[in-house]
Amino acid sequence: MKIIRLIMAIAGLLMAGVSFGQKKEAVVVYYSQTSNTRTVAQEIATRLGADIKEIQAVKPYDGDFQATISRCMKDRQDGVKPEIKTLDIDFSKYDVIFLGYPIWFGTYAPPVETFLSQVDFSGKKLVPFCTFGSGGLDSSVKDLIACQPKAQILPGYGVRAARLKAVPQEVDQFLKAGGFINGEYTKLAAFPEQHVVSAEESAIFDKAVGDYPMIHAKAETVAQRTIPGGTEYLFTAKDQPREGGQQMPPAGTMKVYVTVLNGQAPEFTQVVR
Repeated sequence: MKIIRLIMAIAGLLMAGVSFGQKKEAVVVYYSQTSNTRTVAQEIATRLGADIKEIQAVKPYDGDFQATISRCMKDRQDGVKPEIKTLDIDFSKYDVIFLGYPIWFGTYAPPVETFLSQVDFSGKKLVPFCTFGSGGLDSSVKDLIACQPKAQILPGYGVRAARLKAVPQEVDQFLKAGGFINGEYTKLAAFPEQHVVSAEESAIFDKAVGDYPMIHAKAETVAQRTIPGGTEYLFTAKDQPREGGQQMPPAGTMKVYVTVLNGQAPEFTQVVR
């Protein structure tokens, strides 16, 4: 009996050592201005038991939304990358880097651009995650691939700032699906071929995007699939003319993801232009 207990104790110590090693294989690095991206970063780091580091601008983007947009636009026009504080981190210790950022002008915020220009992630696995008003994960990943061509860019996670309540459950499923943590997850079926929207489906789309000022579109086709607790729709929609010639995103078509959970109102989760 004593031998069995000794063996079990040694096994427990070995397992603890393996677990500790796995935890230290990943690090979460993020930039957050309004704390939305920080919320996601902390959720990921907690579930992984990973180290976490914050990218900080030497001159913070403060003030209201318009002030931030104005400064960002000027910096982009002038080709200026904001200076960031030195990160006390040795990336050679990590195999996987989770990189988080808010989406500004369709891609990662300028402090992240500065960070990426200073670090070479060749041979590393980069896992992007982001927060946004309507979308930008896909476009930011394209920029990330161009910026770090020798890194392995893994599938990322994005969430609207208006849907932060969904982060714990979605991050859990995301990390399990990616094999970063153990546990059961729901593997979603692919969307079937799209069909012309019905009046009922069009109403779902309109209700999902109706309160968001940056989307003024009409759904044309749709596909749907079952998700845990409800239904997910993938709409193809076309921008509609606006009164008064308002300055909005270029007209064209877009993909809009909408979920309808049981007993809840439709909400869009992401727009891909």
